[in-house]
Amino acid sequence: MHATTSTRLLRSFITSPARCTRNSLPPACRAVSSRAATAASRIAVPSFAATTHPRTRLVSSAQRAFATTSSARAAHAQHPPAQHSELLSYPSPESLRQADEDADEPDVDFVPPEEAILDMTDRAAEQLRAVAQREGPDAALRIAVESGGCHGYQYKLELAKNKEPDDYHFSHPRIKPSNIYVDAVSMSLLKGSTIDFATELIGSSFRVVDNPQAKGSGCGCGVSWELKL
Repeated sequence: MHATTSTRLLRSFITSPARCTRNSLPPACRAVSSRAATAASRIAVPSFAATTHPRTRLVSSAQRAFATTSSARAAHAQHPPAQHSELLSYPSPESLRQADEDADEPDVDFVPPEEAILDMTDRAAEQLRAVAQREGPDAALRIAVESGGCHGYQYKLELAKNKEPDDYHFSHPRIKPSNIYVDAVSMSLLKGSTIDFATELIGSSFRVVDNPQAKGSGCGCGVSWELKL
């Protein structure tokens, strides 16, 4: 009986420890605990997957801009802007007919002035103006089409100082003098083409591009081509 009473008295003095909750803490302790939680949230390490280094973003943007600029420059080099040339003079159907009779040659298909279209790039016109300043104001690039080459037809480009009676005479609308002569026979095979001046590792030269009468891209030399039937 005495032992039981002693045990009860001992249990009444030794109580289980109280749970530590925010409400059970003293006001000062609760303030310290709140500041500690705030500080911990501020020094939390950000996720690496959600953070991109500024230098990485800068390099990526530069790479995208460089690729876009390079593509644009390449496209511009392959297809430079061109303008419709001015047709300064052209042969008459009567003169062509008379020339055919005198030379005893087949009739030449007359290309009317509204169909005699030839485009010219600015860089080609600049070169032609330089040629005219060096050789004389009537100096021109003569373009002709001949049979031959690996595809059946080929371009012949050479310097000319005189205009023939059956020539179509073209010039750039702004850059002058920039003369181009095309004979009546070749005009039907060249109408709608673009005259360009290309600078490459192997050299610089005039060339005929985007010919509507040509089939495909032609020969790699840029001279021989196949007629579109």
